[in-house]
Amino acid sequence: MTSSPVLILGIGNYLMGDEGLGVHFVNQLKEEVEPGLADFLDGGTAGFQLMEYLESYPNIIMIDATLDGKPAGTIQKVKPRFSKDFPSAMSTHEIGLKDLVEGLLLLGKMPDIHLFIMSIEKIQPLSTLLSPEIEITLPKLKREVIELARHLSSHASQPA
Repeated sequence: MTSSPVLILGIGNYLMGDEGLGVHFVNQLKEEVEPGLADFLDGGTAGFQLMEYLESYPNIIMIDATLDGKPAGTIQKVKPRFSKDFPSAMSTHEIGLKDLVEGLLLLGKMPDIHLFIMSIEKIQPLSTLLSPEIEITLPKLKREVIELARHLSSHASQPA
């Protein structure tokens, strides 16, 4: 299933405006980076259906939105080790992710997860557009994710 040691996974609901930024992000990025850097997955709101993908990769870079009261476009990188390390639930997909992480921990199959979360101001139901505040910040997020993917790929290819 894997062709790279790194999976870049976008999470969110494409039909809810900025809440779908992870999905927009991963679909844009896979068209812009060099082949072989990473595998890409639009995880949408899948939750437990992502288990087989997360079990298959040693390194996961996850991108998601959060309603945390910070200015829209604020980027934070979190290294979650437990479900409590994920940001507060914004919609049902995050409840699924927290349960998924607990399941991976119980099975002893927890990958190395790097979670990039971007603050959003609100959810826009029935909108596929990202707000200007989010659009303007995507290039910075892309640079950070690409840099991390290159780092993880180069370390994965080195002998132990």
